[in-house]
Amino acid sequence: MTTILRELMAVEHPLTSTHLASKNGVTSRTTRNDIKQLEEEISAYGAVIKPIRGKGYRLVVHNAQLFRKYLKDAFQENKEAGESLPIYPEDRVRYLISRLLLAEGYMKLDELAEEMHVSKSTIQNDLKAVRQLLDKYGITIDIKPNYGMKLQGTEMRLRFCMAEFILDRNGEKPLNQDLTMHLSALTSEDLSDIWKIMIDEIKEHEITPSDIAINNLYIHIAIAYKRIQSGHHVSLYKASIEEITNKKEYEVADRIVSKVESRLGTTFPEEEVAYIAIHLLGTKMVTDNHLTENRIGEVLGSEIYDVTLEILDRIENKYQLGIRHDHELIIGLGLHLKPAVNRYRYGMNIRNPMLDDIKANYPLMFEAAITAGAVLEEELGIKVDENEIGYMALHIGAAIERIKMNQAPKRCMIVCASGVGSAQLLKYKLQSAFPAKLEVAGTTEYYKLPQMSLEGIDFIVSSIPISEPLPVPVVQVNTIPADKDLRNIEHVLMEHASSLRRFINKELVFLQKSFKRKHDVLAFMDEALQSKKLVGKEFLSSVKEREEAAPTEFGNLVAIPHPITPQTDTTFLTFCTLEKPIQWKNQKVQFICLLCVKKNSTEDLQSMYKALTKIIDNAHLVGNLLKCKTYEEFQAILANE
Repeated sequence: MTTILRELMAVEHPLTSTHLASKNGVTSRTTRNDIKQLEEEISAYGAVIKPIRGKGYRLVVHNAQLFRKYLKDAFQENKEAGESLPIYPEDRVRYLISRLLLAEGYMKLDELAEEMHVSKSTIQNDLKAVRQLLDKYGITIDIKPNYGMKLQGTEMRLRFCMAEFILDRNGEKPLNQDLTMHLSALTSEDLSDIWKIMIDEIKEHEITPSDIAINNLYIHIAIAYKRIQSGHHVSLYKASIEEITNKKEYEVADRIVSKVESRLGTTFPEEEVAYIAIHLLGTKMVTDNHLTENRIGEVLGSEIYDVTLEILDRIENKYQLGIRHDHELIIGLGLHLKPAVNRYRYGMNIRNPMLDDIKANYPLMFEAAITAGAVLEEELGIKVDENEIGYMALHIGAAIERIKMNQAPKRCMIVCASGVGSAQLLKYKLQSAFPAKLEVAGTTEYYKLPQMSLEGIDFIVSSIPISEPLPVPVVQVNTIPADKDLRNIEHVLMEHASSLRRFINKELVFLQKSFKRKHDVLAFMDEALQSKKLVGKEFLSSVKEREEAAPTEFGNLVAIPHPITPQTDTTFLTFCTLEKPIQWKNQKVQFICLLCVKKNSTEDLQSMYKALTKIIDNAHLVGNLLKCKTYEEFQAILANE
């Protein structure tokens, strides 16, 4: 019944029993019985669930004060079930929002501090985060001297916020709720019908756009309808691209628009068909038609095209990823940004269920996307949150993977003293283990090595020790390579072994520290770097600015803080491990790697980022590093991974 109440509270229009049933995974009949029971429960608290013929059920609150008492009882039950008061900042923030939403009048700081067993200054600090969250719901905090504080906002916005924070929402908020909240001209049923029309046409014509592309298109259609209703005809598609009208995707787009027009009783501009076709074509349009960057600019429109190129220029200057002229990235990121920009102009926030995985598994891509977010804020005045940054990171990651696929494999020469047979066995073993990454250029005996040309050879694999200096690295293995031998070769292929160690200095590794707060850790590391004249006075504030953009915790007790823009003359890493985990932002952290990248660096740092990713992904490795009490132990563990 909690789910039903939460859904009804979050909208102003009626919801059908079918819709409510789908939220609980039960039948409509069961839902109607639940509604009847819920109606009996809330009727004594100034609210009713009103059936509306042909449309469904709507929550009507006659007495807001009484209804708040009902919600307060529900909140109290949740609190008692939790058995303890909130300890961590994010838990205190949710608690404070819930208490303020349920307050019948003004609440004083002293009362809240006593109730939560914390100081007034702690509450005041937490209120900064409370204000930021409430701002997304259009709710403000009114502070009155000698009275305390009270929330202010429309009843609908307060109610929607209650549904989020008091009724303990499980799972992600459906996209429909975001849209119906901000686009009041559309009901949940309208949106469901739009979604069904889109999916049916896409399935029937066997088109396979990504889930993100489908969601973007869905949001775009909803926003376009809202703007048409407001008298703003959308003209997002600036040029006439003849190739598109001949594609199957254009026909499908035309069918989608026709059916949506019929369902909503409105007329979409002709340009919308072409734009929807581009969404359905996605990156396929680039590869099929070999569009130049100028033609892509015509498709996207000048505003989005210009900001997309500025994003890629900024990323390339900062990270040297080699993706600046990737046509698939330009159009993929541009097509994503079009509805995203509209969404933010309407004050909508979309959740990204993949966010934690993206941050943990693709830290370099996420950092590049942070840069993209900064460009959007500078150029368009749009401040995007972590969810949107995560989606942009996926596009950047796909471009990096395309580069990897097109890279030539590394070439090695095998040196073996046991004869041709064993050399050939070793050759085929390596080719089998690394089919796409390694090319064996040939085999030779040790005594012939001085006569061999090593031009174009990346490294040598040898079954015997080689003491004399050579122009390429040597990896010694057994004639019949064991797993450890293969790992050593993989290190060379991934440039892992040297990639991390060359950025580590013994004087910048601090182990088993007893800090209790994130601020203390960062201040300590900043002080250590300043004492060695490695950073300037603005370094710590730049690190904090980056943390405010998006926390640098990556799971597995790891955080990788760094300045929002490069601040140092060299690239290096500073490590700090803690005796016990501390709360960073949303997660616990015990292993901190402060990353400093050289200003205007042209170094290829991808191998270093890969090595850091390996640490993030490996809870066992992190556990072993946390146990280290000396630098030698720490270095040995990293060297063996």
